[in-house]
Amino acid sequence: MAHILAIDDDPDLCRLLATALTRDGHQVRTLQRGSEAGQENCRWADCILLDVMMPGEDGFAACRRIRSLTDAPILFLTARAEEADVLTGLGIGADDYLLKPFRLAELRARVAAHLRRAARVPGQAAHRLCRGGLTLDLSARTAAVGDAPIHLTRGEYAICEYLALHPGRTFGKEQIYEAVFGFDGSADQSAITEHVKNIRAKLRAAGLDPVPIETVWGMGYRWRADC
Repeated sequence: MAHILAIDDDPDLCRLLATALTRDGHQVRTLQRGSEAGQENCRWADCILLDVMMPGEDGFAACRRIRSLTDAPILFLTARAEEADVLTGLGIGADDYLLKPFRLAELRARVAAHLRRAARVPGQAAHRLCRGGLTLDLSARTAAVGDAPIHLTRGEYAICEYLALHPGRTFGKEQIYEAVFGFDGSADQSAITEHVKNIRAKLRAAGLDPVPIETVWGMGYRWRADC
């Protein structure tokens, strides 16, 4: 069971989301304005569903604020299919998105996949992986360069971990999405592209240049074999 926070200005959709996710055993809170997502609600949530087009504080502004309060997975629910809008959402801290109208089965699968990825394993011993100047703590799921932590979203960390565990091996965007999030969905290619872009920017800012993630044109991405 998990705590799901759904934020959408459509009350009928909120009721539908609550009904579907409650049947999966989750506790669901619904809000109809992004501005209502304060510290208490955000820290309660294990996963957040967030509409983009809302009156007042829109989904993008809400996402920026929410991301400063929690590292729970954020899934955008949006009717805005333009790639620039989708990439904006991923760039400001969202983990994934679903285009409206969507099938409830797909929503439930996406939520379950992100919850699995976000889960901690109680009592697991610390296990560190050092590659290309980046240290990954596989139990805490944190990253650092030297003693300086790198603030990656859950999705960004998961991509780093997956590629770093298979240095020199090339993976397509769809393969990465399915391996990292556990679900083969329509968001895969643009989501992975934007996540990798964000990872590279953060690693360069931390002093890693060249960054250890390479683009293999026409194929996907790989962790440099010499790292």
